[in-house]
Amino acid sequence: MFTRFEEYAATQMLGQPDSPPRSEGKLFFSEEWQRTVFGMALALSKEGHFEWEDFRKNLIHTIAAWEKNACDGETTWDYYERYTMALIEVLEQCGVLERGELERQMTPDEPSK
Repeated sequence: MFTRFEEYAATQMLGQPDSPPRSEGKLFFSEEWQRTVFGMALALSKEGHFEWEDFRKNLIHTIAAWEKNACDGETTWDYYERYTMALIEVLEQCGVLERGELERQMTPDEPSK
């Protein structure tokens, strides 16, 4: 169930370039991680870690960047990949994450010689 903030955030995106996928009028998630990252963005913004509009601007930018480079055939379209990239960017911009922190955490340490 959406609270007022979640309802506001979701409706702000309707009909916009950053609008999330829908099926029969409801938000559509084909995988559980998509639902999780969507909820994380809403929760972190609601808690005041960043402004929702700053996140949306990042999302629109990441979608536009993908569209600009789509002809290169490098990546296939996935809304929630762009959504995740926008979330990481806004978290870095607001100082919640250090630049490159997630990459460092996800890169396995090299074995000692």
